[in-house]
Amino acid sequence: MSFKVAFIGAGSIGFTRGLLRDLLSVPEFHDIEVAFMDINERNLEMVTQLCQRDIDENGLKIKIKPTTDRREAFKDAKYIFSVVRIGGLEAFQTDIDIPLKYGIDQCVGDTLCAGGIMYGQRGIAEMLAICKDIRETAAPDCLLLNYANPMAMMTWACNQYGGVRTIGLCHGVQGGHWQIAEAFGLPKKEVDIICAGINHQTWYISIKHKGEDLTGKLLEAFEQHPEFSKTEKVRIDMLRRFGYYSTESNGHLSEYVPWYRKRPDEIQDWIDLGSWINGETGGYLRVCTEGRNWFETDFPNWLKEKPFEYTKENRSEEHGSYIIEGLETGRVYRGHFNVVNHGVIANLPDDAIIEAPGYVDRNGINMPQVGDLPLGCAAVCNVSISVQRLAVEAAVHGDDFLLRQAMMMDPLTGAVCNPKEIWQMVDELLVAQEKWLPQYQDAIAEAKKRLATEELLPTNPDYQGAARLKVKSVEEMAQDRETANKNAGEADKAKERPAATK
Repeated sequence: MSFKVAFIGAGSIGFTRGLLRDLLSVPEFHDIEVAFMDINERNLEMVTQLCQRDIDENGLKIKIKPTTDRREAFKDAKYIFSVVRIGGLEAFQTDIDIPLKYGIDQCVGDTLCAGGIMYGQRGIAEMLAICKDIRETAAPDCLLLNYANPMAMMTWACNQYGGVRTIGLCHGVQGGHWQIAEAFGLPKKEVDIICAGINHQTWYISIKHKGEDLTGKLLEAFEQHPEFSKTEKVRIDMLRRFGYYSTESNGHLSEYVPWYRKRPDEIQDWIDLGSWINGETGGYLRVCTEGRNWFETDFPNWLKEKPFEYTKENRSEEHGSYIIEGLETGRVYRGHFNVVNHGVIANLPDDAIIEAPGYVDRNGINMPQVGDLPLGCAAVCNVSISVQRLAVEAAVHGDDFLLRQAMMMDPLTGAVCNPKEIWQMVDELLVAQEKWLPQYQDAIAEAKKRLATEELLPTNPDYQGAARLKVKSVEEMAQDRETANKNAGEADKAKERPAATK
């Protein structure tokens, strides 16, 4: 069978190369068309060269069509993968550094908190333009598979305002599923789960092994695990106090709620610096920066290494290829997908983007009803949904009043800052990110005036956070090429375990 798949943001080496391997591991897909689009010509060229070599070495005849023109990439595409990062690392740096001046210590900053909200303002503005191009150039039934963060906000905007059928995809459920099996000392394939909530705050509300309900035994298993008891302190504490385990990593989760990162002298009590994902200040920014620098420098050596093998055994657990396989071949796939709620989770708002179990076959993507989340879990999700709704509306309409309200309602931002500080911080963020925020032109002009003429609240521009590590130089990374390559390949998204299916 033949159809066209386009990747936007294809310069994201880890995700693009891995997703392409997954797709081309399906025998029926060996004749598909593939287009790569990115605004960074150099990264696009490198990723295309690397992926084309993989294709050629696997004996396929597909020729990737790289382009910096997204309308050309989208033309007649049936499926589009979005792995974009609007503003790149330049904007991402301000997402982390400006809030730090106000005492907001983030590990990742791409989903909630001050950084995630601003990431959404940049991303949504561009995604609506992308959706317009999809509507005008892609196949009429085109499906947008969104891997870009902030997942819920981006998927919400595309579905409600973009006019494009969009499903959000993440591997957090798979990572936590593996951890739970590991904590019980069981094979993952023998552990049945039901996981539901919102992206990065999805709860394992049912855990069973051969019919035995293990949900209530999970806390003890994690507390006694030699590794997780040290690396997952926030997640274990949330499990202790809410009764259910949450999908997202220790560092991610710590910045979504108000309790674990609001006092600098207590942050170290909750995190572990063995891996950035466990809570390092600005850890994701550091690893992305190192990954980019390493890939750009070491790329010639990547071409000398063994190509990816397009086999069933090497296929990852990322949902995207399995969704397309189900839709095209009729093979049934069960995964966890981010979709408009429409009553799937009864005690979360209908218009919110929820993450829940779904099934895919030739009939489409079908979401069974979950019912009510446990009350405490729903309360945590509803706080985040309120922030997401405000942030989406702010981004779509260029309304800085709603943007400031989103910041105030954000749990960690509100725990650290008072309203005047939040107002001033938003002014700084808007001005710093002006070139990626066309919808805020008038608001940015006013913010510039205030910052130039009014007496400003004191901040701490030298504050580096409670647990920030130095970005490694290329020379330092070269001392351990295997780790550096792994870092560069995974910097697009955090992996909690090796990607291959077990």
